[in-house]
Amino acid sequence: MFELTLLPDTLAICRLSPDAAIPGWAFASNFYSITRTADELSVVCHQANVPDNIQSEADWRGLKVQGPLAFSMVGVMASLTAPLAAASISIFVVSTFDTDYLLVKQAHLEPAIAALAAAGHSILRPA
Repeated sequence: MFELTLLPDTLAICRLSPDAAIPGWAFASNFYSITRTADELSVVCHQANVPDNIQSEADWRGLKVQGPLAFSMVGVMASLTAPLAAASISIFVVSTFDTDYLLVKQAHLEPAIAALAAAGHSILRPA
């Protein structure tokens, strides 16, 4: 089973046009993720930094899977997402070279933590 750490900040997931410049406000966070595709520029960052005129989904909380995780590991996301799916909790996932981050809506944070704990995962809440 995995150990996860609750991130301190409330996050927003933003959608910008695919040709938009990467905004400076995206970098003003301890945690941010930027992904550009042919269809969009997605930015995940501290929600307090997001301007009002940006299309976004607010009130997300992040759970960091303690890593690093080897690329050869199989079933990491399945073991984390299955209990959340069974509890009808929607997620947004951000993956990095070393680990994965599960984002859940603030309103579903406690049920998500309970579902993950019931599946054998441990969640740390830093002070």
